[in-house]
Amino acid sequence: MKTTARFDSDSYVINGSKTFITGGMTSDFFVIGARTGDDGLAGISLFFVDAATPGFSRIPLERKMGWWCADQATLYFQNMRVPAENLMGEENLGFIAIMENFNLERVALIAGALGMMRVCLTESIDWAQTRQTFGQPLIRHQVIRHKIADMSARIDAVEAYLNQICWNVNSGDMPVAEICKAKFFATKALEFCASKAMQVLGGAGYLRGQPVERIYREVKVMAIGGGSEEIMRYDRWPYKTVSSTKL
Repeated sequence: MKTTARFDSDSYVINGSKTFITGGMTSDFFVIGARTGDDGLAGISLFFVDAATPGFSRIPLERKMGWWCADQATLYFQNMRVPAENLMGEENLGFIAIMENFNLERVALIAGALGMMRVCLTESIDWAQTRQTFGQPLIRHQVIRHKIADMSARIDAVEAYLNQICWNVNSGDMPVAEICKAKFFATKALEFCASKAMQVLGGAGYLRGQPVERIYREVKVMAIGGGSEEIMRYDRWPYKTVSSTKL
C-alpha cells in the first residue's frame, strides 16, 4: 500500500504501510518515507515517527526462509498525525537521502557476502580434508580441488573490489556505480560459493545447523536486500554518480 502524508494545520497525516522493515518489532522510533508530492522521485518526504504515535501499528513477518536472527515487520499507519517539525530535511526531497543511505548499506552487504564466502571455503576445506572417499581424503580428488580453487578466486576478486571501494570512501569519494556493480558481483559470487560448498559437503551440508546450510538459505536475501541485482544493473537512475569507467 502506498504511504502518503497530507499536511493539515500543524501536522502531517500519514496513511499506508511499509513491509520488510528490519527491527520493525523492536524499534521505538522510525524514519518513514511518504509521498507528499506528485508521482516520481521528487515527491517523497521523510518523517521521524515515534512508535507510540496513535494510528501506528505493526505485525511481525514470520516463516522467513532466512535472516532468522533479525526481526522484520510490516508497519501500518492509519490517520497517524505527525508534528510538522518531525519532517526531516526538505519536503519532497527525501528520496535523495534514502539513496545516499543505501550506498554504505550496500558496502556493508558486500562485506557480509565476502564473510559468508570465506565461511563456505573454510568449511569446504575442513570437510574435504577429513572426509574419506574411496580410501583417501576427499581433497585428494582433483574435481574437489577445482571447486575450492574457483571459490578462492572469487573471494580474492570480491575482497580486492571491496578494498578499492573502501579506500575511495575513506578518501572522501562515493563511487556509487562501483558500489552497485560490486554488490551484484558479490552476491552472484556468494551464490556460486554456497552452491559449490554444498556440493563438497554433500548430505552433511544439507543438515540444519551446518553453516553452509544456513548460508545457502541466506543467499537470496543478500541478493535482494539493499537493492536487487536488477536494480544494481540499471544505468538510468538520476542519483548515481558517473562511473570512473566510461561505458
